Amino acid sequence: MLAAWADDVKWVHFLTIPVFTGVIGWLINWSGLWMLFSPVRFHGVRVPGMRELVSVLPRKVQEVPGLLQGGLGWQGIIPARAAKMGSIAVDKAIAKLGTPAEFYQQLEPDQIAEHIVTVFRPELPELVDGVMRREHPRLWRDLPGPVRRAVVERVDAQLPTVVGRVTTEIGTHIDQLLDPKIMVIDHFRDNPSLVVRIFRDFGQRELNLMVTFGFVFGFLLGIPVAVVDSIFGLWWLLPVLGVVVGWITNALGMWLIFEPPEPRRILGVRVHGLFPRRQPEAAEVYARIIADDVITLERIGDFLLDGPRGDRTRAMLATALRPAIDLAVGPARGAVRVAVGSDRFDTIRDSVAQDLVGRTLTPFRDKDFSARQAEKIRVLVARRTKELPPRDFVEMMRAAIKEDEWMLYAHGAIMGLAGGFLHLWIFGVG
Repeated sequence: MLAAWADDVKWVHFLTIPVFTGVIGWLINWSGLWMLFSPVRFHGVRVPGMRELVSVLPRKVQEVPGLLQGGLGWQGIIPARAAKMGSIAVDKAIAKLGTPAEFYQQLEPDQIAEHIVTVFRPELPELVDGVMRREHPRLWRDLPGPVRRAVVERVDAQLPTVVGRVTTEIGTHIDQLLDPKIMVIDHFRDNPSLVVRIFRDFGQRELNLMVTFGFVFGFLLGIPVAVVDSIFGLWWLLPVLGVVVGWITNALGMWLIFEPPEPRRILGVRVHGLFPRRQPEAAEVYARIIADDVITLERIGDFLLDGPRGDRTRAMLATALRPAIDLAVGPARGAVRVAVGSDRFDTIRDSVAQDLVGRTLTPFRDKDFSARQAEKIRVLVARRTKELPPRDFVEMMRAAIKEDEWMLYAHGAIMGLAGGFLHLWIFGVG
């Protein structure tokens, strides 16, 4: 029977099927990676009425990048879901660093205060002079030079106390002023290339291996396809089985990257997902990107003053600074109140406080100082990410693509279908 089958087989047709499925498998995984990461921004055209049409279609269709925004085109699945990955990353890893207050203490507020004083001190004479000229130019102009210098010197002497009060107040209220989750989500949404970097920087070797395995999986799956095709010889078999092979090839590729999260023996062979087996290296890459680009001292300062709770920060700092300004004026406070009037004195004091608020956190934006503090953030994030249970780590890394994996599988099925028709067109029916 086997001999009769062998005599009837068209061997060129038969042998080319695994080669075809292998090449198609390679193309499926190669183009699937492109779909995952590229382009970083949406590329396409806006279609009038598309948004309204898509809103009534099944939810899975709505998930295709760009459609809900009324566009026909493509954006890489991972960049398109960058904000979601950021949200899960905070929940799984960054939130475990502790509360914002604990996180702030790790940044050593005393060093921050010392740096603020160092950077701010040269600007102090200009600040005092500018406020006094604006609020009470005649009084300031009539004061002798030594008296004006004495006022500046007294304010300068009180500067460490003032700044210490500021950093203490920030630490006391940081839980209400700083939201790391919003910081991460907003930054990932605005900079989706960072999420691509997380995968590329530590996992490029594994991703390349997945493409190679696409050929291996496709070739091996093509052998039973060739056998079935040679037995039944139906014209529609190759396209239909091509759909199955394409779907399975992509599914195996995703499984190869992420599963199983912990080492397991299957048929005596030790199996471990390509990404989870390199969790320590991934943690270092992830922590470096978070510390260098996402939760930086510079961005913390921007968030505190200009973020959604910036008004609260400014009001709190101004309240904290007013007593310090009274202290800086010292024994002359009563005389100054008499000279300029109580209301006018309060206006000058509040104006100085408001100017100080805007400048006090400016040193947070010092890139060199921020870079030095980043090492503390990097160590914290790396340690917590390494401590994540493997399943949580996989969920964090897979979050950006989990709901959209069906697109990759559908893409594999379509390419498998096309490969089946192409083979049928070149070699005919088996």
